[in-house]
Amino acid sequence: MMNKITRILVVVVTCLAIGYFSGMETRSAITTWYTTLVKPSFNPPNWIFAPVWSMLYIMMGVAAGLVWNRIDHEKEAIKNALIFFAVQLGLNALWSYLFFGLKNPLLAGLEIIILWLMIYETYTKFTKINSIAGYLFIPYLLWVSFAMVLNGSIWWLNR
Repeated sequence: MMNKITRILVVVVTCLAIGYFSGMETRSAITTWYTTLVKPSFNPPNWIFAPVWSMLYIMMGVAAGLVWNRIDHEKEAIKNALIFFAVQLGLNALWSYLFFGLKNPLLAGLEIIILWLMIYETYTKFTKINSIAGYLFIPYLLWVSFAMVLNGSIWWLNR
């Protein structure tokens, strides 16, 4: 049987690995295609994204680990919450591919709306199971809200 720390570490490593691999699309496009785009005045410097995303992946991994740790007490609710978590994590990776891989801000912009809804639903489910897990999801929700505005602005300025 896995303990809480092991569960948290498994999910944190999984999140960081998915972030790393989805970031491969980003890294190749950031110095080529992305530099050619018109960006809004509030566009952060490129160096900010890696540390912010690393922190968010760690926080979401800790949150999911805390939720997973309750599996013996609320099996169905936990399984359901973790399915939403897995779906939003997949959508998170897909966004990088759509925006940077396909170089399609419109498609990425539509997808990020679905991603945000899945993050919000995961946040809601996590909060009911473990309040700390819910709190750990708030910065992620706020960052993706900002990313949605940024994505929409980049699409608008380059259409």
